[in-house]
Amino acid sequence: MNKADTKEVIKVVGIAGSLRPGSLTREAVRLALAGAAEIGARTELIDLREYDLVFCDGTRSEGERAPDVLKLRQKVREAQGIILGTPEYHGSFSGALKNALDLMSFDEFGGKVVGLVGTSGGAMGAVNALNSLRLVGRSLHAWVIPLQVSIAEAWKQFDEQKRLRDDKLAARVREVGRQVARFAYLHHSRQAQDFLRLWEEAPQNPGAE
Repeated sequence: MNKADTKEVIKVVGIAGSLRPGSLTREAVRLALAGAAEIGARTELIDLREYDLVFCDGTRSEGERAPDVLKLRQKVREAQGIILGTPEYHGSFSGALKNALDLMSFDEFGGKVVGLVGTSGGAMGAVNALNSLRLVGRSLHAWVIPLQVSIAEAWKQFDEQKRLRDDKLAARVREVGRQVARFAYLHHSRQAQDFLRLWEEAPQNPGAE
């Protein structure tokens, strides 16, 4: 699928799970969203620094106490694709992202296509954090794409303008966004649904028996 092929506009949101000023995770999510936009998706960055989220108490009534919870849920619910970005803290993803995810449910994630990007300050990268997020995505009945990008020693990888120095690495991050948009389009587009319906209703081919 390229931009010209996109008759139905797919929306992809990116959730930056870092509260740090000047976060490199946020820049990685922006880059992945740029990849989704390259093939025609409408994109939006959800920066958790800009949301006043209460802690999840398991009652689903948090929105009554914090309007930003309802705002977050609505923005994610409207999207067909989601990119989750996180720094790796102590072998897992950030508490800020965990709380944001706990404030949502199948209503926001069920049946959606999800891509993962992560950063770390150390040489081991963010693989553990991303694998943990993969389990969360599965628990929320989302389709998590196989491709994920872990940026180790992120403080070395980005230049002063917060651009990745390695063009190949940057291309991989953009490809996460491209795949999320591409698979979201195939999964949600009316054309794809019509094709599947016709295929299921087609008479059996006697020659195949």
